[in-house]
Amino acid sequence: MLILVGGVAGGGIALWNTYGDRVQAFLGNGESLEYEAGQATGEARVTIVAGDTGESVSPKLFEAGVTKASNSLYKYMVDNAVGFTFQPGVYKLQQQMTSEAVLAALKDPANRLDNSVQLREGLTLKQSLDIISEQTSIPRADLDAAVATPSTYGVTAPTLEGWIFPATYDFDDGVTAQQVIDRMVKRTIESLDKAGVAPEDRERILTIASIIEREARSSEDFYKVSRVIENRLQPDNTETHGLLQMDSTAQYGANELDAGSSSSSANALNGDNPYNTYKYPGLPVGPIANAGDLAIDAAMHPVDGPWYYFTTVNLSTGETVFSTTYADQEKAVAQFQQWCRENPNGGC
Repeated sequence: MLILVGGVAGGGIALWNTYGDRVQAFLGNGESLEYEAGQATGEARVTIVAGDTGESVSPKLFEAGVTKASNSLYKYMVDNAVGFTFQPGVYKLQQQMTSEAVLAALKDPANRLDNSVQLREGLTLKQSLDIISEQTSIPRADLDAAVATPSTYGVTAPTLEGWIFPATYDFDDGVTAQQVIDRMVKRTIESLDKAGVAPEDRERILTIASIIEREARSSEDFYKVSRVIENRLQPDNTETHGLLQMDSTAQYGANELDAGSSSSSANALNGDNPYNTYKYPGLPVGPIANAGDLAIDAAMHPVDGPWYYFTTVNLSTGETVFSTTYADQEKAVAQFQQWCRENPNGGC
């Protein structure tokens, strides 16, 4: 017991030494939520989308290393009754800025990168095109035309779903829709080549990686989810008989991937389409979203493990339980359902 308590205490001290200042800043129980003026250094980029407010922009700044806490900007605006209209775009800021300096920088047109695009992991092709159009002012119709023929970019798949790589891009003035898409597809191929994916396996790996991207909650889980997929695809799998049973694929096939719920509707689960992995064995017909380097690497290198199931039992923390038997999976599902009852607005 002494060893156990000592280990827990030691771990707690280590965690506090690493994150204590941020925890105190967030809770308001210690030092200021603001960095000192004149402390700013380096460079950071933050994407603001239509409808963003101080409350939604504040955590973005913190995650990018711009502000000291996830509520720094929001608290500053509330405390000082600051009214501010956030304009969509990608902005070049610095690390360790004060909230006052952030707002001044966001007002300055020189900090808005008019020909930059920032795409996060897990976006569908439709969502990516919406963002590209919004951030570059390229008409959406031009982008739709640019992605209509994948063979233009050397892609043999029927669509470019999964081929628009999530990254930050800078473009010259006058860039065309086809030039934008060409660069993003080439960036995907670059990532696949770096990961050692053979050209004939690109679509398959992107399909697996896209599922991992939408299903996994942590970097460690990426490799575990990859193992679950591989285990279920094995010919001798008698546990699920070749069915992947991935909610993300069923939701994609029903156009419900971003409906705001982690659970699939009856419409999605019963849908008769080649993306419904509850109904049809094997992988879906193609990717369901864009995947980053981590997901591609996980698709290529699943960790060893016996799992056939996984369930995220806490949507706030991302805690996920991996199971080998259906009986254990049912226990995890019950744990998730209990969490949902206790958190009715948690996104279940």
